[in-house]
Amino acid sequence: MASTTLLKLASAIFMCMMVAAPHAEAAMNCGMVSTNIGKCIPYLTGKVISPPTACCAGIKTLNSKASTPTDRKTVCGCLKTAATAMKTLDFGKAAGLPGRCNVRIPFAISPKTDCSRVK
Repeated sequence: MASTTLLKLASAIFMCMMVAAPHAEAAMNCGMVSTNIGKCIPYLTGKVISPPTACCAGIKTLNSKASTPTDRKTVCGCLKTAATAMKTLDFGKAAGLPGRCNVRIPFAISPKTDCSRVK
């Protein structure tokens, strides 16, 4: 009797997992942002003249993965924190980086950006 109940419980849990699995997506976090934006540091600190190809690829990846308002706010906050922390960052280059990579993002990369207003 107990094994039948246990089997039913396991089956119910499995069914819930199968229903929820397609909806479970990894939320954006600062680690993901750092990984994708890291190749941009030489450009943003003036060590190279133009954004490396890997930098633009990272910006495009972030833009495509940040598909919800919550994800975009997270990316914005991570970029804002990073911009504030880097003392040698050229804020003009940071603000212009998406355009240089032919990507449109809904906020400016700046320590002054109000990420709570990102949609």
